Amino acid sequence: MSGGFWSNRGIPLASLMLIRQPVRLAVALAGISFAGILMFMQLGFRDGLFDASVTVHRLFDTDIVLISPRSTSSVSMAGFPKRRLVQAMALPEVEGITPVNWNLLLWRNPETRGTRSILALGFEPGDPLFTDATLAPKAKQLTQKGRVLFDERSRPEFGPVAEWFREGRVVESEIAGKRVRVAGLIELGTSFGADGNLLTSSETFRELLPNTPPGSIEVGLIRLNADADAEEVVMRLKTLLPDDVTVLTKQGFIDFEQNYWKTGTSIGFIFTLGAAMGFVVGCVIVYQVLYSDVSDHLPEYATLMAMGYRLFNLLGVVVREGLLLALFGYLPAYAAGQGLYLLVRNATQLPVAMDFSRAFTVFTMILIMCMASAGLAMRRLVDADPAEIF
Repeated sequence: MSGGFWSNRGIPLASLMLIRQPVRLAVALAGISFAGILMFMQLGFRDGLFDASVTVHRLFDTDIVLISPRSTSSVSMAGFPKRRLVQAMALPEVEGITPVNWNLLLWRNPETRGTRSILALGFEPGDPLFTDATLAPKAKQLTQKGRVLFDERSRPEFGPVAEWFREGRVVESEIAGKRVRVAGLIELGTSFGADGNLLTSSETFRELLPNTPPGSIEVGLIRLNADADAEEVVMRLKTLLPDDVTVLTKQGFIDFEQNYWKTGTSIGFIFTLGAAMGFVVGCVIVYQVLYSDVSDHLPEYATLMAMGYRLFNLLGVVVREGLLLALFGYLPAYAAGQGLYLLVRNATQLPVAMDFSRAFTVFTMILIMCMASAGLAMRRLVDADPAEIF
């Protein structure tokens, strides 16, 4: 009877009870939005940092990657014999290879003369390195010793290199105490492990880092024929090559780097804990609002129960209140998250952006938060006894 009564009259009881006290409603929505913003930022920072850690990895023109088993991450790459890469050419599926030297070197800001670590990649200028087709003509300039290609998306602490180069000035600096000249600009982007990047020839790289053992490289890129199965070739290379080299697919190389930052450091735990704290804060706020609302209207609920309304229908009112709070609290949190992501991208150049997965995750967390709080608040309603109240 009660369900039919409310559905026929169409009384929006849940929304009416929420807007009856605008101040309490505003506080609840502000609390939910704050919790949502906190979750957006924590998860955004975490995912953004993980994505930033593989900025260069994603750009490599390769199907299979060889690294040393002693390598732990992009900031600690160990060398292995270059001949392992040459041995991989024995497989008919292999179309080409590119040996790459990889290390962090000290770059001197040509303006302030301060030094800062920059990721240097050395390769043979005639070999394919990145999927970007514009790199090949620029790489030809690296055939002259002492020339580098500078990443114009590097942080400004490396100096106004891109601006000076576009103005037609000769841009020279020092790397590891040795003079180099900027021969061109590239666009790679910063990563979590490196604030800037540059490319140079293998010959120049060895000049900058003379302690590098002859015939040693840090990364080996293997390109396969179009019809080759990368996973199958990886298995065959593992049996062909000695255990002084690790064979990975390109995605495996990306996962290798991200897993280090996720499990080898406290970064993933810290940001996940921050999101969990936002969830807990939101639960407490919503519970307080719904519990107070149920307590304030307990006589009215008890009256309806005495008139014959089922408890199930009354509990539905509290559930709908939780749904409304979740929806209207999420919308400003989403809008604020978009704005803060834009601010972070401009300030840090980290790839922090809103995507459907994160937006859906945060909405689900807010919905669970509100529903859990509504469930706890219902206990007050379930315990209501009309005889005791009156």
